[in-house]
Amino acid sequence: MKLLFIGDVIGRIGREGVKSLLPKMIDLYKLDFVVLNGENLAGGFGLTAETVHEMYSAGVDVITSGNHIWDKKVAIKLLEEDARLLRPANYPPGVPGRGSAVYQKNGLSIGVVNLIGRVYMDYYDDPFRGADEELKKIAGDTNLIFVDFHAEATSEKQALGYYLDGRVTALMGTHTHVATADERILEKQTAYITDAGMTGPIDSVIGLNKKEALDRFHTRIPHRFMEVAKGEGILSSVLVEADKETGRARGITRLSSKFTVTTEAPHQHHYQKK
Repeated sequence: MKLLFIGDVIGRIGREGVKSLLPKMIDLYKLDFVVLNGENLAGGFGLTAETVHEMYSAGVDVITSGNHIWDKKVAIKLLEEDARLLRPANYPPGVPGRGSAVYQKNGLSIGVVNLIGRVYMDYYDDPFRGADEELKKIAGDTNLIFVDFHAEATSEKQALGYYLDGRVTALMGTHTHVATADERILEKQTAYITDAGMTGPIDSVIGLNKKEALDRFHTRIPHRFMEVAKGEGILSSVLVEADKETGRARGITRLSSKFTVTTEAPHQHHYQKK
């Protein structure tokens, strides 16, 4: 089976890139399943019902998230009602939504787990124990299990990759918005990459307006980045091929495609396979 994981999608530019390019990628790679990190779908912070359904209409099967999932109040309602939208599993007990689920598509059972890191992040529950707990819930239903680990520290991501090696099909890192070049199959046949990158404007600071980012670094005044950058975009994703019976990964490939968003629709400059 073939699964495509799309890195953090930033604002309208990112959404338009997905809407334009994903249907072509589904046909080109004969994809069975698509997972997308969508915590920044709406203006770079959070998501809405409209932005979530835009992604579903483009061909996305499941949307994962991270620390920005709560930036729009509507997220609580969406998480309670939409089984295809996940938040990190290792939030404290009682938090709305779910951190993992098993989905059925084209005769396949596919598990997706969403976790968040603690190093340089907030005070979340242990992602290692959280992974154990979520795998207990779903491992009996499928061998195809894909993990989105939303974390800052590369060391924490690598450590969880080794911890889950042989227990999941793939671990995809998110959060830093910068794609890493360390995609590989680990010893026990789990596909791994430290960060899948972002889908959004290239001429930016992790997708956001350069001037606002520079002002913050120069002045140290504690204000949030507020504006998604404009201009040429990039869709960053990772293709994982796996044995549908055993769940063991057979291949992992980084993919990227540049595009330009106009008032009409994105125009694809080129499609580059890495």
